[in-house]
Amino acid sequence: MPRFYPNVVTLQPGKAVLAEQRETIDILMKSNLPGRWSVKDSFNTVDLSRRGFDLLFEAHWIRSVMPAAGPSSDIEWQRETKGAAGLPFDDPDFAMFTGRRGFQVVAGGMLYRAEGVVGLSNVVADAADAPAVWRSLTLLAVQTFPRLPLVGYESGRELEAAEAAGFERGDKLRIWVRSKD
Repeated sequence: MPRFYPNVVTLQPGKAVLAEQRETIDILMKSNLPGRWSVKDSFNTVDLSRRGFDLLFEAHWIRSVMPAAGPSSDIEWQRETKGAAGLPFDDPDFAMFTGRRGFQVVAGGMLYRAEGVVGLSNVVADAADAPAVWRSLTLLAVQTFPRLPLVGYESGRELEAAEAAGFERGDKLRIWVRSKD
């Protein structure tokens, strides 16, 4: 998996699929995955503490619920078309944007269209710019992938910045991490 992405993601809630999710995680635990690996518990229902996992962090799902006002900073945005290996720059459903002041990169974020929504992730911004960066990325998402809901998940100050930019806090999720013994 690319760095900072989970190896396993739960995609459905409910007791009917919980056993299958745990079985899948158990199979991976018996495999020879190197180093640290993680599970995104999308519905806050899979307790992995007894399976040797540590809770990396808890977060909340977020979604954009109102049109964003225009950019309120001097950051200039650019869609990247090439860069680090492993990022799908040639995928029409993927977009990575960087924000610059002059020649210095000061902000960024990634968008990915799938299943009728656009996921916003890896938002980077200084605290003073954070709400404006979230608003700008919302506008870029609307321009890049029109008429689709914008969603993601955040915690801490990033969650506060997203809410200040017009995102609504949703249900909790958890990210679990396990180091190979």
